[in-house]
This record gives sequence, C-alpha cells and structure tokens, in this order.
Amino acid sequence: MAGKRFILGFILGVASIASSWFTGQTAQASCGAVTCFVVIGSQQQVPQAGLLTFNTIYNYTPMRLLDGTTGVIPAIDQHDQRMILDHHREIRTITQTATFDLNYGVTDRLGIQVTIPYLWRTHKHIDGLGEENGGRGELVPFKDNGIGDVTFTGKYNILPTLRSMIVAGFGVQVPTGNTEALDAAGHTMEAPGQLGRGQVGLIGSLYQTYELIPHRLNQFFYGSYRHTFRNNDGYQFGDEYNLNLGANGVPLESAPWLALTGQFTWRYLVHDNMSASLERSARPGDPGFPGDPIVLDPMILNRSVPNTGATYFAFSPGFQASLDGLIDSPMTKMSSVYFYAQLPIMRDSNNNLAQGTSYIFGFTRSFQLTQTGS
Repeated sequence: MAGKRFILGFILGVASIASSWFTGQTAQASCGAVTCFVVIGSQQQVPQAGLLTFNTIYNYTPMRLLDGTTGVIPAIDQHDQRMILDHHREIRTITQTATFDLNYGVTDRLGIQVTIPYLWRTHKHIDGLGEENGGRGELVPFKDNGIGDVTFTGKYNILPTLRSMIVAGFGVQVPTGNTEALDAAGHTMEAPGQLGRGQVGLIGSLYQTYELIPHRLNQFFYGSYRHTFRNNDGYQFGDEYNLNLGANGVPLESAPWLALTGQFTWRYLVHDNMSASLERSARPGDPGFPGDPIVLDPMILNRSVPNTGATYFAFSPGFQASLDGLIDSPMTKMSSVYFYAQLPIMRDSNNNLAQGTSYIFGFTRSFQLTQTGS
C-alpha cells in the first residue's frame, strides 16, 4: 500500500503543479510542427495492479517542403490580432522529443498514465515578404527547448481476457509548454512552432488487441481524438484524429525475446482558428511596393488559418527486444528496447511543411510496487 500511495501522490502532485500554470501567447506566423506517432503497447495498455511501467522514448521528426509547394503561408500576429496572408516562406522544422511516460495499474482494469515530453525544436523561415529586403523578406531562424504540454490519462480495460483487451482512455493535456519563445529577430514565434499550445486539451482514445496465434502473433488497433480550447490570445489549434492498425509477431520460436512489428498510421488535423483582422503582403505592382501589408478586412473575426491542418498516412516497421530474455539479471528484469521508423506514404500539408521520415528509439522498464492476489 505504501508503494501505491507514493505513485498516486506523485501523480496528483504533478497535476496540481501543472494545473496552476498559466500564460499568454503571441505569435508572428502559422507554420506547423507535429510529431512521429506510433503505438507502443506498454503505453496504451493497462498494467496489472501495482505494476509501474516506465517508458523513455526518443523521437526525431523532420519537416520539409514537398515538391511542387512554395511554403508561402500567412503571418499570425496574435498580440495585435492580425492575419497577414503570404507573409513568409517556410524552410524546415526539426523536432526532437524525449518522452517520459509513466503507467500505473491501480487495479487490473483501471490505470493512470502521465506523459511528460521534453522537446528540442529548430525552425527556419523567410519573414517579411513584401516588406523587407526589397520585398524578398529575410531569413529568421528559431530554436527552443523545454517541457511540452503534459498529459494525464485515466484508462479502463473494458474487455480483459486471456487473448484480448479493449482499453478506453480519457486524457487531459495541461498547458505546461512554453508559448512565449522568441525567434532570432526578437519576435514571438508563431503558435504552432511553440513547445506548448497555451490551453487545455481533451483526448479520448480506444485501444484494442487480440492474439491471433497465442504468444506468436497479435493484431492491434488504436484511435484517438484531441480537442484543444481557444487560448487567451484567441488562437485555437485544430482538432486531431489518429488511427493506427498493425500487428506484432515473434518470427523465431527459438528467440521469443524478439518481436517484429508493423503498423499503418493515419492522422488528420483540422485547420487552426484565430480571432484577427485580415491583411495580405504587398506584391509587385501594388502601389508603394515594397511596403506595409494591405488591409482586406479590419474586423476582428474568428478566421480559419490557411495552410494549417494536414493529412498524413505512413507505415512504421520496427522491432522490440526483451532484455531479460537475452540476459538473466536483476538489471534487465522486465525491461525491453524498441525501434521504429515512420515512413510517409501520403501527405497533404496545405502548402506548408510536411512531416518526413521519423525515427523512434525507446526503453521500457516495469516495477512491481505492490503485491497482488493476497
């Protein structure tokens, strides 16, 4: 019981700190930044009662322009509530994420999960099209690192059997990530490029798995939906839908410690929305070019942000190796390592940066904190 009280106290303590955090947010553009997403069973399942599973996951996710796209997108000035069309050109974004994921089984069917991401993000774009450098704009880099938005999830195993499970989850994403980082020009970076969203998000999920061949082959499905509320500066990130379908298999009976996996991932992001007036950058032929943007509508209205939102479909092959199956020692007990590569098949990023091939490395370790069956 002491171990259980410690874990629950830790989770509630972190939650109270995170929920007391708040901040405003301003931005000067609307480029996107997403992450590689794959299903790792130890994240989505409910551990047995008293079992703590700890995942450490490293994720490398590049974003670049697709062939045939220009990367010219609007600027978003949340402080002055302005959207300026065609104001800058995207070049690239690289996000590296170290995720610390804690799963604890309160009972054999009820679990609590805490997901803490730490991000390193670098970004480059050409800012001030139609204004700076004879209308050609100027190169402005950006980088930041720190904790992102932390997610607290409750999970319940609806259908626990020897060969299957169905786990329903409900999560709350709290705005612990920085939203005020500045780019090299001293301006607040655009909202999607920041480490946090600046407002609470709600996440619903459903995970299903079934052993087709006991101890040799199983299939899995995972679906999730995220809704983030409008932040204090009038910016709202679009809803996110994720679907994953895949299978895990042990190819060699003589090596039960090695499992190969493959999964398909489909992600759909709805356009972001903001409260702003509408302008566009000056173009050659406009009076006074290069110069200040031209006002199209001075009214502050809720407007869909062009060039946000995306559709992404990918295949992710990988493997997982059980360390205690390789080396019998206290250090490797209930431990495993895994690797995935996420390979894009189809991408539509609305003329914005698109996610490229991503990589995930991870380590899982479980600890039995309380005894069961007494």
